[in-house]
Amino acid sequence: MTDDQPIAVLVTCEHAGNNVPRTWAHLFRGQGAVLRTHRGYDIGALGVAREMASRLRTTPIVHLTTRLLVEVNRSPDHPHLFSEFTRTLPEPDRRSIMNTRYAPHRSRVERAIARLIARQYRVLHAGIHSFTPVLGDEVREVQIGLLFDPARSFESNICHQWRDAIRRADPSLDVRFNEPYKGIDDGLTTYLRTRFPDESYAGIEVEVRNDLIARGPSQRRFGALLASTIPSGHAASA
Repeated sequence: MTDDQPIAVLVTCEHAGNNVPRTWAHLFRGQGAVLRTHRGYDIGALGVAREMASRLRTTPIVHLTTRLLVEVNRSPDHPHLFSEFTRTLPEPDRRSIMNTRYAPHRSRVERAIARLIARQYRVLHAGIHSFTPVLGDEVREVQIGLLFDPARSFESNICHQWRDAIRRADPSLDVRFNEPYKGIDDGLTTYLRTRFPDESYAGIEVEVRNDLIARGPSQRRFGALLASTIPSGHAASA
């Protein structure tokens, strides 16, 4: 692939909801409070992803099952793949969760990227997430984090352009690279980088502080901001 080939934007949201499948509802009886926190899902991220995708005239790929059932943004061998509610389940039950709730989302995203690349696009995969402003003793000042692998030139170039465009659009926003997490930490984009070469695939996780997107109007504002500032891309249906 060459730099003059078009860029297609794929929007995903791995922690879009806190739904509990009926089969596993007994595991979360009385746990409504925790399901409604940032542990249960990425607060506000779904609204941002939908608005961003709508502005780009595409449909986001979203995962609505709570991350406390299984964490789709972790590798199968990650120690926190299952939460305290599910990690002690018998192996057949955990395998069933993997087959019905984990693998389908990840496979759907991977297939969408492969189809776009086959159509001669370079793919900018924007995974929309949110994070809590306070985690333990850590107070997070960053408002938008762009997580990427600095060793991959396509990703790095996109993120530098995107950060600069966001800052121009709203100079009040604190936009940083690889905060509050590192882009090379274990996750879906990290896995996808092993499947697709640098020149074809940029896997960028967009982290927005969740106090900024707690309500619909702010979710729409941030979604519109991300769509209007994303570099050199257009949405393409996969």
